[in-house]
This record gives sequence, structure tokens and C-alpha cells, in this order.
Amino acid sequence: MYPSPLMFDRTYEHVARRGKHKIFIGMAPGVGKTYRMLDEAYRLKQAGVDVVIGLLETHDRQDTLDKAIGLEVLLRKTIVRGGLIFSELDTDAVLARQPRLVLIDELAHPNLPGAKQDQRYQDIEAILAAGIDVYSTVNIQHLEHLSDRVTQITGIRTQGCLPECLLDNADSVVVVDVTPETLETRLLTGKICPPEKGATSI
Repeated sequence: MYPSPLMFDRTYEHVARRGKHKIFIGMAPGVGKTYRMLDEAYRLKQAGVDVVIGLLETHDRQDTLDKAIGLEVLLRKTIVRGGLIFSELDTDAVLARQPRLVLIDELAHPNLPGAKQDQRYQDIEAILAAGIDVYSTVNIQHLEHLSDRVTQITGIRTQGCLPECLLDNADSVVVVDVTPETLETRLLTGKICPPEKGATSI
């Protein structure tokens, strides 16, 4: 005797998949967290994974720009405020596109006033809830439990901090770092910012 349709539906009820979140943490700006994220994503694309760039901040770094070649880039949402034009992550476009993996730079970035969410990490939460995997990046000074210590060391107050639960809830965390000597060389040769600014930033 075959089971009734109601019994079949209960037995094989579909449970929605939550996306997996991988965070690349930079120990300092310019250590290569975005480059590392792009490198891993490109290798996944070569293996047949549907990967798109939701938002990428290259800061005009040529190595980073080159690494993004070959990856689909979604258009950003354009917002006009006080006569100025800004661009933000278009969460609706990501949800409509439904890739397997989306890359979203600068996890700690605050959204402009009037956006659906106050913080970019809240947009990422909506994307994960829709079953889309996310790769994101953040610098260590934006972690809430470390921001005071970073301020004591550098004398600079960090704007925009992330709650500790984001790291706890992440499926994977990758720490990206280089030696101080390598970072200084990258700074002086213009790989982080223009050389004329780099010389005064050490």
C-alpha cells in the first residue's frame, strides 16, 4: 500500500539551505585580504562554481583590479545625497541573480541613511538567509572586542565596528597578514596608496 500524499509531503519536507559565510580578516590595511578573496573565488569559478562580485573596493590597486578580471560584476545601487552620487551594494540584485557565491568587500561598511539596512553586514545576513554563499573582508581594527586596543596602540578611533557574534557565526575565517617589512615596501612602492601619501603614512 502506497503512503498518502500528505504522508509523502511530511516525510520529504524541504529544508531551506542557509548560505555559508567565509570572512577574510586583514591584520592591517593593504596586507592583501581582498586579493586573497579574489584568488580563491577565481579558482572556484574555474572549477565551475557560479561566482559573482557583489561589491569590490580595489582602491585603484592594479594587482587587485587584475585579479578581478574574468569574474562577473553586478551593478551597484546608485544613491544621490546632497548633490553627490554614491554607490552601494545592491542586495536586491544579488538576490535576483541567485549565484552560488557572491563576493562582498568591507564587511564593516555602514550604509547610507535611508537604506533598508543600517550596516553592510546586515545586507550580508539577508543574502545568507536566501541560501547564497558569501565571501567578505574586514580589517582587524573593526572587530568590536579589539577596537579599543587598536585605538590605544594607534591613537586612532575606528569608525564602524562589528559585533563579535559575526565571527562566531561565520563558517570559516581566514587571517591574512604580511611582515612589517613587506607592508612597508608595499606602502612605499604605491601598492597600497599613491607613493606620495605612503611616505608620510609610516
